[in-house]
Amino acid sequence: MPRQSITFTSPNDQWLSTQVNSEEYSSKSEVVNDLIRRARADQEQIEYVRARLRKAEESGFTDLSAEEIRQEARNELGLNG
Repeated sequence: MPRQSITFTSPNDQWLSTQVNSEEYSSKSEVVNDLIRRARADQEQIEYVRARLRKAEESGFTDLSAEEIRQEARNELGLNG
């Protein structure tokens, strides 16, 4: 696994230490890796939404209500379970 040297501001370092001290994480590296994983997942969802918006803009109008559109999106994202 590649090693990196990262400098944190004092407030960020204190926050990282708090996360480790709470025993939710075993190291600052674990906290940072988890944050990166979450950011990557968020980015994937953002890209998915952008792609859906592009597709919708290109396809024209729909007869679905706003709630039907939201429900369809939730179903596709697996957010109804």
